[in-house]
Amino acid sequence: MDYTDMLKNGASPTELRQYLADGGMVAVTIRIPANLRDSAKQAAVLRGTSFSALIRECMIDELIKEGR
Repeated sequence: MDYTDMLKNGASPTELRQYLADGGMVAVTIRIPANLRDSAKQAAVLRGTSFSALIRECMIDELIKEGR
């Protein structure tokens, strides 16, 4: 079952979050403005997390929000 199947079957936000957080890690390269990256790094530090974890959290939150 993939993300779209879960949406079609009415998966709960918790089920979606678990599905999105599971799986192996892959490297992804994106190009963003340096100011955006630097600000996100600082925001991550203020939250006590890493830049990568902040990006993953934002992506999961966005995908769950879109699934509603």
